[in-house]
Amino acid sequence: MHTLETVSAQELVRFELEDNIATITLNRPEKRNALNFQAYDELEAALQFASTYEDVRCVIITGADPAFCSGDDVGEIMAAPKPANPKPLVSTVRHPVTPAAAAALACEKPMIAAINGAAIGWGMELAIFCDMRIASDKAKFGELFIKRGLVCDVGGFYRLPAIVGPAKAAELLFTGDIFDGAEAERIGFVSKTVPHETLMDEARALASRIASNPPLALRYMKEGLTRFSYGDPQEIGSWAIETIRKLMQTEDHREGVASFMEKREPVFRGR
Repeated sequence: MHTLETVSAQELVRFELEDNIATITLNRPEKRNALNFQAYDELEAALQFASTYEDVRCVIITGADPAFCSGDDVGEIMAAPKPANPKPLVSTVRHPVTPAAAAALACEKPMIAAINGAAIGWGMELAIFCDMRIASDKAKFGELFIKRGLVCDVGGFYRLPAIVGPAKAAELLFTGDIFDGAEAERIGFVSKTVPHETLMDEARALASRIASNPPLALRYMKEGLTRFSYGDPQEIGSWAIETIRKLMQTEDHREGVASFMEKREPVFRGR
């Protein structure tokens, strides 16, 4: 069972609580906050604790500069030999949603993504899981899964079309294009883009306005928005995980990872 002391003592995901606002900060700046096995575990724990701890009324998720989250640590998760008994992320998971995604989707508190830099791959998925998004003028976005021979996690299928519209979601998912905060605001992915130095002040001001409202009403307001805006993620998540598991066995996926590690253009062969 997670406590305030245990989540606050985490190494790769910091948890701070002040004035009923929990700030969860991905803390691998030297890796642009890429998520390895430990970071995924700590993020899941922080989200679960924030959801259940009654003193938390609003959650801000951000990254230690210079990035928000650059997605999976490709070298550790995709390219390197796996630990003997890793906590399931995708390749061995059997339940309908990956664990960190499940924790984000199940969080009962309003969540704000304060996107301070690159939000790429699963980093963009994490931003999608939040209820609101504010970007710094240094933010970059991209659903790069297609470039690795994979499909996205449940966020891209389940929420992105509702946020930006089905056609724009299709463009972002099919191309893996990178776009900036100004474009993110134009297409409605973020509420606004602000100067980098004011990002956290903006996020905290919004969180404070939210946290001042009655907690039970906030919880049910979020439940209603989720239920009627997005529906049930379980079927989508189950399909996404099974498809990712299949694609991780393909030559194109291995080529996508190898080309990234070797800093060259990939050659995909459809097998």
